[in-house]
Amino acid sequence: MATLDNPILNSPYRAPTRHWVLDDSGKPTGECVAERRRSEYIVAVATPKRKRGGQEEMVFDEDARSEPRANDRINAIRAEVDKWRAAPESSWGVTYETARLLKHWRDTSDRERPLFFCQVEAAETIIWLTEVASKAGSGHLGYFEEAGEAANPGLFRLAMKLATGAGKTTVMAMLIAWQAINKARRPQSKTFTDAFLLVAPGITIKDRLRVLLPETTNSIYERLSIVPRDMMDDLKKARIVITNFHAFQLKTKTEISKGTREVMRGRDDPEEFDARFRETEDEMVMRIARPLMGRRGIIVINDEAHHCYEAPPTAAQPVARSEEESQAEADAEAEASRKEARVWINGIRAVDRVLGVKVVYDLSATPFFLRGSGQEEGKLFPWVASDFSLMDAIEAGIVKVPRVPTHDDVVKRDEPIFRHVYKHVRDGLPRKGRRKGGTLSPGELPAQLEAALKALYRDYAARYGEWMAKGAETPPVFIVVANNTSTSKLIHDWIAGWCENPDEEDPAKRRWRAGNLPLFNNVEDGQPLNRRRTVLIDSHELDSGDAISDAFKSVASDEIEAFRRELRRTPGRDADALTDADLLREVMNTVGQNGKLGGPVRCVVSVSMLTEGWDANTVTHILGCRAFGTRLLCEQVVGRALRRVSYEPNDEGMFRPEYAEVLGVPFDFMPANSAKDFAPPKPRTRIFADEKRPAPEIRFPRVLGYRVQFPKGRLNSTFGDGSTMRLGADTPIPRETEIDPLVGAGNRLDLGELDAIRPQTIAYMLAKRALERWALMAENMGGEPLFLFPQFLAIARRWLSECLHLADGRTVGYLSLAGYRDEAVERIVRSCAKALDRAGKEEILPVLPPFDQEGSSRHVDMFTAKTTLLETDPAKCQVRRWRLQAGQYYVAAPAGQLPGDRQRPGLRARQGFLENRARRDGAPCKGNSSC
Repeated sequence: MATLDNPILNSPYRAPTRHWVLDDSGKPTGECVAERRRSEYIVAVATPKRKRGGQEEMVFDEDARSEPRANDRINAIRAEVDKWRAAPESSWGVTYETARLLKHWRDTSDRERPLFFCQVEAAETIIWLTEVASKAGSGHLGYFEEAGEAANPGLFRLAMKLATGAGKTTVMAMLIAWQAINKARRPQSKTFTDAFLLVAPGITIKDRLRVLLPETTNSIYERLSIVPRDMMDDLKKARIVITNFHAFQLKTKTEISKGTREVMRGRDDPEEFDARFRETEDEMVMRIARPLMGRRGIIVINDEAHHCYEAPPTAAQPVARSEEESQAEADAEAEASRKEARVWINGIRAVDRVLGVKVVYDLSATPFFLRGSGQEEGKLFPWVASDFSLMDAIEAGIVKVPRVPTHDDVVKRDEPIFRHVYKHVRDGLPRKGRRKGGTLSPGELPAQLEAALKALYRDYAARYGEWMAKGAETPPVFIVVANNTSTSKLIHDWIAGWCENPDEEDPAKRRWRAGNLPLFNNVEDGQPLNRRRTVLIDSHELDSGDAISDAFKSVASDEIEAFRRELRRTPGRDADALTDADLLREVMNTVGQNGKLGGPVRCVVSVSMLTEGWDANTVTHILGCRAFGTRLLCEQVVGRALRRVSYEPNDEGMFRPEYAEVLGVPFDFMPANSAKDFAPPKPRTRIFADEKRPAPEIRFPRVLGYRVQFPKGRLNSTFGDGSTMRLGADTPIPRETEIDPLVGAGNRLDLGELDAIRPQTIAYMLAKRALERWALMAENMGGEPLFLFPQFLAIARRWLSECLHLADGRTVGYLSLAGYRDEAVERIVRSCAKALDRAGKEEILPVLPPFDQEGSSRHVDMFTAKTTLLETDPAKCQVRRWRLQAGQYYVAAPAGQLPGDRQRPGLRARQGFLENRARRDGAPCKGNSSC
C-alpha cells in the first residue's frame, strides 16, 4: 500500500480536480490522476499490508473482492449539473431568487468561512432536478419516482450522500432557504413551499438542528451567511418543525396505573382498549406538527435517513450473523432496525395523509439499507441523487483520516490483534442478560483489551501534551464503544477508578481506588473529582428521549450527582429541574466546548455506540469493544472521529491533514451497493426455554478448571516443565502495531511504558497476587496471611530468573498486564501445589469464571436452520425444539427417546453438583440423563 505524506489533493471550496488511483481491491497505488473521482459502489479504507515478518495478507470475503462499479445515474446527473453550473446565468433556467442564492453560495471572496463545494453541489443537484430537469423532460425524475414508489409507495424521495463531517446541516439550511424565499415571493407557486418537517434519529441531533430555526440567536443562516441580508425577512416567514422519529409513536392519552390497565384490558377487547386510550394518527400529527396545520405540500427532511425505509414482510426472518455475534444478538439488532424503520416511515405517511407531503429529502453519510431491512445489507438507496464519499472528503481535507491497524509483530495471525479486539476478549467479558455469579472486578481486564487500552492511551498522552503545549482550550477526546452496560461499567472503572464499597451510605467511609490511565482518572488522593474527566454514557437510552433505566442510573449515579453539583455553581441554571437524562445529554452534547459542562471531558465510555450526528470535533482516538456485525456499523462508529478540529486553510487554500487513531473496529471495505440479488435466509427454528415449565429447570456450574486448597505451613515450590512461560512474537499481545490510513502518513503504537517496569516491581506484583489467591483459597486461615508475603516474594524472584523466557523484544514488564500476570501466578501456585502433593496435603476444588458462574436451561434461546426432530416432554425438560443433529444437544437428552441415548459431553461430570442442587432446592431433577 502506497505511503503518502499528504493525502489532501483538492481544495474543499472548489470542485475536485485530482484523485488517488485505487486498484480493484480498493488499495491506493500511489498514482494521482488529474480528474475527479467517479461515484462507485465501493468505498475503500485502510487494509492490512502484504506479507511481512511471517504475517499473511488479510483475506477478504466475496463482497469485498467485488470489482468497483460506477453509480451510472449519479455520475450522469453530476455531469449535467457541472455543465449547467458552467453555463451563463441567462441559461440557468431558474427563478431570480434561486439565481441570487446560487451566486451567493458560490462566492468565496467575502466569506469568513466559504461553503464547501460538496455542500453547494448537493443543493445544486436538488435545485437542478426541481427547476431545470422537470422542465426539460429529463428521465432522471421519472427514474426516482419509480424507485421511490417501489420502496416507499406514495412518497417521492431524493437522497444526498455526504461523508460524516461534510456539513449536512448546512445543506439542510440551503434547501430550506431556497424553498422558503421562493415561496415568500411566489405565494401561488406549487413548486415551492414554506412548511418543513425535520426528522432526526434522536434527541441529541434534534437539539443540534435548532440552529435551522431562523429566529434563534446565532442561527446557521447568519453564522455561515446562507442567505443575503435582504432575504432574511422572507426566510423568517417559513414554518419549521424539528422532531425525532420517536415522537411518531402513538402515545397514551390518559395516564392510568399498570394494575388498572391490566384489569381493564382483561374485561375489554385488547385492541379496542388500546384504541380507546391511545391517540389516533391525526392526533399524533397535530401533536408534532401543529405549527404546520393549514399548509399543504410539506417538505420532510430526514437526517441520518438510513433509518427510514419500507421493510417487506420477508425482513422478519432471522438474519445472517457475524463470527463474533450470537444469533440472538444479530436478530435483536435486525429487529431493532426494523422497528425504528417502521415507526419512522409510518410517521411520515401519517403526515402525508393529514397534511400532504410534497417531497422527502434524505441526508446521510451512509444511505444504505440496514440489516433486517429485507434488502441486501449495505445496498445504496436507489433514490440517491448526489454522492460525496469518504474518500472524496479525505482528498479534499474536509474530514480527519482514520488510521486502523494494518500490521503488528505477532506471528501466525491472519490480521493484527488490535484490529478487532472484541473477537479475542469476548469470552472474558460479562454478558448481558445472564445471571451474574460474582462481583465485577474492575482491577482485571482480558490481556488483549488491557494492552489495546494502554497502547492507544500512550498515543493519546502524546497528543494531549501537544495540544496543551499549543494552548488548546479543551483536551482531545478518547472514545470507548462497548457492547452492554456491564462491559462499559467494567472498562470505565478500570480506566477512571471506582468505589470499593458502593453500598456504604456514609460518603466519608467510602473507599475509592484510582484508575489505570492517569489523564482519565476520576479519583485523586483517595477521593472522587468534582469535575469528571471520564464519563459513562448509554447513548441509545439518551437518544430516545425517555427516562434512563434504573440499571444504568445505578452504575452512573456518582457521575450524575457530580455533574449536578457542578451545574449548581453555574449562575442561572436550575440543576434540580433537570432529569438525570437531561443532565447526561447536556454533558454529551457539550464535549469539546470550552466553558460548558462537558468541556473538561477527556474520555467517553459509551454503551452500544455514540449517537449519530454527535458532532464533537475533538475526538482523536476510538477503541471498539463490541461485535461489529455489519460494515455499516463500523463506518458509523468511525464517523464519530471524522470531524476536523481546525478549518483554517493554508496559503494555497488547502487544509492540513488531521488523523484519528482507531483500534478494535474492523473497518475494511464498505460496499455501497452490490450486483448480487438478495437471497432471504433459510427458515429457522427457535429453540427456547418455556417459561411455563419452571419445574424441570436444570442449573449447572460453568467450571473453567480446578484449583488447590492450601493448608497452613511454610511454602515450598517445585518448578518443572509446566512452570515455564515464554513471551515472544507468538503470544497474542503485539509489541508494536502499525496503523495506517488509506492514504497519508501512518503511525505506530507501542507498549513502551512496559519496558520501563523493573523486575523487582513485577516480583512484588506477582507475590501480592499470589498472596491474594492464597487468601481466597485457604479459607481455613481466617484472613489474609500477610506473614507469607516474603515467602511468595522469594518464590516469585526464583520463578522470574528460572522459568520466564523472553524473546522478540518482550520484557518482564509484560507481566504487568492482568492476563499475563495471572498466568504467571497460576504457574507459581501450581509449583507450590506440586510440593504439597508430595506431602499428601492437596485438596482439589473447582474454579468458576468471574461472570456467569452458574448456567441454566432457562437461558436457552437461539435459532437454527437445521432440522429439528423432537418435541420434549413438558414434565421432564424446560427446553422446547432443542435438537440440532444426532449427538449435538443443548442441555441434556431425555432417556430412551434419542438414537443411542447420547448426552452432551461432560454431563455426567456434573452429576454430583446437580444432585446436591436438587436436594437443596427440592427440585425433581436427579442430575442424570432422565432429566
